[in-house]
Amino acid sequence: MVEALPAASTRAHPYAVVAAGLGAFEGPLHGAAASRAYRLVGQAVETGDPVAVYAESLRTGGPDEAMVHRPHPLYPSGDVRAAALLDLLAAMPTEPRVRAAVDGLLAVIRQHSSRHPTVEFALAALAHAGGMIPDAGEAVFAIARTAGWIAHAMEEYREAGLRFRFRGTYTGARPR
Repeated sequence: MVEALPAASTRAHPYAVVAAGLGAFEGPLHGAAASRAYRLVGQAVETGDPVAVYAESLRTGGPDEAMVHRPHPLYPSGDVRAAALLDLLAAMPTEPRVRAAVDGLLAVIRQHSSRHPTVEFALAALAHAGGMIPDAGEAVFAIARTAGWIAHAMEEYREAGLRFRFRGTYTGARPR
């Protein structure tokens, strides 16, 4: 939730704090990863071959943040949000093709990677299981993050201002 903290540190209005958070969230390594994960799960559902979908995503530069976490200090044993959502998915009635695709992708991730599924992957799996539109996971994630950004802003307003202002040191030629 650090993407909104610099804005809150300047005492920006909560709407501006959320806008700053959404700006960072829009990137392909964050919120947009849920839409990429949705497409990967969809391909596994369509083809019935999650191993081939995963292999192709590796061959073409993925699955990166759309499916699995890089080693992360906050989630050394995996993202607890992803685990909770995948537990919910395991308990809900799901179309067999979707269940097979998600289970197959999870199996290939576990077999071929030491990484853990992302919350974006879990949201994509839930969106497919629930028959939601492609951007549903991203929207759910953004709404959840919005509550956190506002909570962080309220905490930040109690701190000294400008705590997150970056400092730079000019190292180039002296201007004339």
